[in-house]
Amino acid sequence: MTHTFHIPVLGLGYSIDTPLKVAKYGISSVVSIVDDELTERMRKFHAEQNHIPYIPISIKEEDSRAKRITAYLNLLQQVVNNQIADIKAQDFRADSELTKYFQLLPETAALKKRYQEALLLPDTEREALLEVLKTQVTAGSIDVNIMSKVDKNNVNSQNEPLGDDYSDALAAMRGFTDSNLEASIIISAGLNPRLFAYMERCPAFFPQDGVPVKKIILKVSDYRSAYIQAKMLAKRGLWIAEFRVESGLNCGGHAFATDGFLMGPILEEFKQKRSALAEELWSIYTQALESKGLTTATRPIQQITVQGGIGTAEEHDFLLKHYQLDAAGWGSPFLLVPEATNVDEQTLDALITAEEKDFYLSNSSPLGVLFNNFSKSSAETLRLERIAKGRPGSPCKKKFLVSNTEFTSEPICTASRKYQHLKTEQLKTLDLAEAEYQRQYDAVLEKVCLCEGLCASTYLKNHMLKPKESTAVSICPGPNLAYFSGKYTLPEMINHIYGRVNLLAEVNRPNLFINELHLYLDYLKKDMALHMDNLNDKKAKYFNKFSQQLQEGINYYKNLVPELKLQTQQAVQEIQQQLAQAELALSKLATR
Repeated sequence: MTHTFHIPVLGLGYSIDTPLKVAKYGISSVVSIVDDELTERMRKFHAEQNHIPYIPISIKEEDSRAKRITAYLNLLQQVVNNQIADIKAQDFRADSELTKYFQLLPETAALKKRYQEALLLPDTEREALLEVLKTQVTAGSIDVNIMSKVDKNNVNSQNEPLGDDYSDALAAMRGFTDSNLEASIIISAGLNPRLFAYMERCPAFFPQDGVPVKKIILKVSDYRSAYIQAKMLAKRGLWIAEFRVESGLNCGGHAFATDGFLMGPILEEFKQKRSALAEELWSIYTQALESKGLTTATRPIQQITVQGGIGTAEEHDFLLKHYQLDAAGWGSPFLLVPEATNVDEQTLDALITAEEKDFYLSNSSPLGVLFNNFSKSSAETLRLERIAKGRPGSPCKKKFLVSNTEFTSEPICTASRKYQHLKTEQLKTLDLAEAEYQRQYDAVLEKVCLCEGLCASTYLKNHMLKPKESTAVSICPGPNLAYFSGKYTLPEMINHIYGRVNLLAEVNRPNLFINELHLYLDYLKKDMALHMDNLNDKKAKYFNKFSQQLQEGINYYKNLVPELKLQTQQAVQEIQQQLAQAELALSKLATR
């Protein structure tokens, strides 16, 4: 691995072409393939930018979703290959991309060490070694994300069901497996048995000349979910190349809160059980391969990485070393790096000047999953304007998140104008107490269109908006972004990750473990307040279990403080005090 960090998926559009901006420096990043209209439009855009012939794939073509995704991923691979070839053809000038490639590498990288050694050699020897090093330039991986919950069934032009193979998730998976990428598919948002079964039919995931052409990464929030999903896949002969552990709440996008399990204890469990897990999965995996008449000589690598709320080089290094991780993901901070992501100027300015209170956990996603929202986004402004005009909800054009059949035979989206009208009319007939009516009314209208909103910024930045297309931008940064307040270059952010500069030198920011702990305390407090008036035994047991897990996490962190290698005794005392305050807050919640 060239770098010790990757850039996770950032909404639909924010990282849709990030590989074209960072892969040439050896940096891996993740592209969302939820929206095939977005991939098709971006294929046209980048084909024109790179003078590559573009043949449109109409939505009316058979299997158009898969074909569009395949074509876009192939274009990404083609352009990145050209970029790498161009870099290898360059000289080590001060301003060349080749020199930049090596300068951006972490000091721990073997390639960086050899580069630095070469610079100290006499001219002839230096040039000879630099020529050798030039051949070792490799691109970062172009990885792809599928949200397993986004799996709508589709119909043809005669409104006839197309069958499981043409559902959104399965067609997207086919788009990936049919592409030229030798990369990883990242499966997030939990179990989808239909998707897992389909993956078993994809030859690209099985050993060919000893190793699979394409790899599988599971994004998980705790060890138990990783274990369950990995076993299910191993029984199908599918190997998990990486467990990507993401904080339940201290992350961007959709948030999948654990039952009070905190990041430190979760990573500790992975660390302690890593070898045993790999052995068990290997046994299941090889038996499954044998049943299919396949073999593999050596056990494939199985990596463990982490992401969510990391903000300093010290935190980055500590996580990698203490938990013996292979890499860490840095997501939301890259929204402030125009060279790497698609954030329009208005939204970028709003992010730069934002305060902690502007980043909040919401119920605004039509998926019914908690969603990290930004109060200063233009999509949130539009949502409130529509409510004020008596026309809440959004037109539903793309229909990726349709799921509700409460009022209709065909699923509709809970962010749609149709659903919100029907639901609010129903509420008027329920004879609810005023406070309860307002709570339910606000919950209905909180939903916002993500299909359009998470693409709008990309279209705005690249001047690709169509006539009458919405300019309202949804964005889903993690709460950690509140501590970053500038527009950064790519080298600045990378140098910050590796400790060569400190972009947060003047910022008072709690440790990432403390930040996540506070998020969970707030989450528990709000959840308890919501259910206090009609608390049943099941929910009471849930709250007790949640509180116990948080207390165990606090105890774990108390013992971990000496390992954190904080720079000053004052910093040690501050984190100890913060843990004590959190423990007191938790005890008060438990006695309510």
